[in-house]
Amino acid sequence: MLDDPRTVRITGDEVAAVFRRADDADAESQPAQSADRRGRPVPEAYVWCNLTSGNGSRALWLLLLPFMVVNLAHWMRPTARGRLRTVRLYGLLVRLTGLTLTVLLVAAACEVALDLAAWQCAGTRACAERHSWLGFLSPVVSEGGWWSRPGRRLVVAALVPAVLTALLWYLSHRTWSAYESQEPMSRAAEPEEETGRTALSRPGFWYGRRLVARLRAAHTAAGLLTVTAAVGTSAARFDHRPGGPVLLDVLGRLLETALVVAAAGVVWVVCRRGRSEHRLDRELDRHLVRRLPLAAVALLVLTAVYAGWERPGWESAGRLPGNLTFGGITLVQGLLVIALGGVAHVLHRAHPDPRAAMRGLGGPAVAMLACALGGVMSGGVSQRVADWLDGTGTDIPGPPVLLTWQASVIPPLLVVLLALFGWLAWRTWLLRRLEMAAVERDYPDEPLDTTRTRRIARTRAMATLTDRAPLLVAVVSATTLLLGAAALVGATTDKTPGEAARHTYAVVESAAETAQALGSWLIGLGFILFVTWGRRAYKDPSARRTIGILWDVGTFWPRAAHPFAPPCYAERAVPDLTWRMATWTRATGGRLVLSGHSQGSVLAAAAAWQLTPAVRKRVALLTYGCPLERLYGRWFPAHFGSAALSALHRDVDCWRNLYRPTDPIGGPVRLPGDCGPEVDREALKDPLAYGRTARHPLPAPILGHSDYQADPVFAEERERLLGRLRPEVPVQRPQADPGRSSP
Repeated sequence: MLDDPRTVRITGDEVAAVFRRADDADAESQPAQSADRRGRPVPEAYVWCNLTSGNGSRALWLLLLPFMVVNLAHWMRPTARGRLRTVRLYGLLVRLTGLTLTVLLVAAACEVALDLAAWQCAGTRACAERHSWLGFLSPVVSEGGWWSRPGRRLVVAALVPAVLTALLWYLSHRTWSAYESQEPMSRAAEPEEETGRTALSRPGFWYGRRLVARLRAAHTAAGLLTVTAAVGTSAARFDHRPGGPVLLDVLGRLLETALVVAAAGVVWVVCRRGRSEHRLDRELDRHLVRRLPLAAVALLVLTAVYAGWERPGWESAGRLPGNLTFGGITLVQGLLVIALGGVAHVLHRAHPDPRAAMRGLGGPAVAMLACALGGVMSGGVSQRVADWLDGTGTDIPGPPVLLTWQASVIPPLLVVLLALFGWLAWRTWLLRRLEMAAVERDYPDEPLDTTRTRRIARTRAMATLTDRAPLLVAVVSATTLLLGAAALVGATTDKTPGEAARHTYAVVESAAETAQALGSWLIGLGFILFVTWGRRAYKDPSARRTIGILWDVGTFWPRAAHPFAPPCYAERAVPDLTWRMATWTRATGGRLVLSGHSQGSVLAAAAAWQLTPAVRKRVALLTYGCPLERLYGRWFPAHFGSAALSALHRDVDCWRNLYRPTDPIGGPVRLPGDCGPEVDREALKDPLAYGRTARHPLPAPILGHSDYQADPVFAEERERLLGRLRPEVPVQRPQADPGRSSP
């Protein structure tokens, strides 16, 4: 970034820091009249890659992918001014959807540990003998050992989902301490109704520690209550039978009542208002954060004691009542997504934005994808563990029927995707033919080279696929919703697809059996690939950087909907940049050009919004490969819509943006020059030279999204911005507060 092998860290730590060239380390203390310093800007580089890639443990964040996706849905709401209650309802529905994902994940762990392993396999002689590590839980293998009673087997197996919940709590608490506790600069909130300024300019936007702490307590309690229900339900059902023990029957009903009350308390906490963005909220709900998980732990311990009580005649048979659990979660998720779609439609109609993805329905569609990801991951684990435990496929009943139905809808979904990809390929081929003529016009004096022209045109056409993402998400989400509803209806027969289609038309029966077998295989393959990719990323830094690129977009936003999502790196990066720019301008009286590439341009805009108006006017923006309008403006219209970007254009001294037609990520900002020079420069040529020239004796590469600094236009625009700013060399002000000065 600094184009110099000798760099020094000016401020920051090993995670994120500001660097300078070694020769510029003490630039402020050098005499302003020095010949080698006069009129020369001092470049600095803010390096934040370790916030997203970091060490190998970050690869484990892949397991949190559904949580990250549902958190994105929270920030995708349409623009809505003056509809505060509707906006709150939108956020509430997303938070409830995130809560169902936590319950789904823990329920899947309960299905594997309690149902498949402890209840079915340990209760079946052939399966228990095949897996000797389950011998102490088997009544036959252990010859009636103390742990072989059904309730005690469930208690032992409950350690797996309980430890998983504790691990999620620990990861969330650890990242909460490292990210959400980075306090931004204190300042007064600015008016936004008249200027159209985004919520990202509010003082407390990047300080969501109170909400994350509250949601962490609620989701941890929800996970523990899910384990409690899985352990205690079977025992209570046995005790409720006619002629059962009265004392255990009463205890079971009391525990069930306590479970319902605790679950209602969790839902109430999630429904409470979350963020205080207009001010820095330094308070924490300490009693709630501590007591809610502890109450869930106490209820789990009491239920474990209750389930482990001696019950003569109680034997494990069939499945645990998990089919109703997964069916209920799926139904609730579908209803929440449909309601979310209705709210988003109302918001979009109030303030239509023609550039908004899917006419404002991007958030509900992404929430549907999060639910689908959670279902696929849960079903994949259950299917693979069932196949591993039951080698013959005849000893144990296996996972709930609904999971088999959900796996069976994967082949039809793939057929729809293949058809969509085929249509996109055809459209891209047509666009490539049109782009060939455009390439020839861009290089009019060059001898024609069909192969070279075709390659440039293909790159341009492929770059436009980013703009087709809303169509892809819409088709996948709608198809998933319909197929999920069909699977839910089919599971009510309590038969697998192959069994339900038996004795029907031969074509229907064959298709059902094929979908069931292929779906089970595909979901297992997907789970294996997922684990393999995570393992590779744990060891391979290059693969870990690839995952880091995914987190660049997914973890930019605060954890407003799900506390177990990967942490928001911007809650560290934005305060870092804001503090650096504010203290530097205050100490030196200088001005600066804030330059950002790709996701760095989004951080630059977010940091500029957090500055005070006086400091913001001393900043010029230079963005390149910028997704601010193309991605963020379309998918997050309430925060990066045209009104918000126009307000940023007015507030900073000047803003220039560079982009290429071959760039699949960056694009124009589409803002006019009402507040100064027009933001977008005309599209840069890529490649820089069509054929061999004296300056480019070898074929010039097609740069696409990278190496914008290689284009002479970059240096030209930077010099123009520096020329607009005050030309005096910044020096350290003697009267400045030393505590406020940068090192």
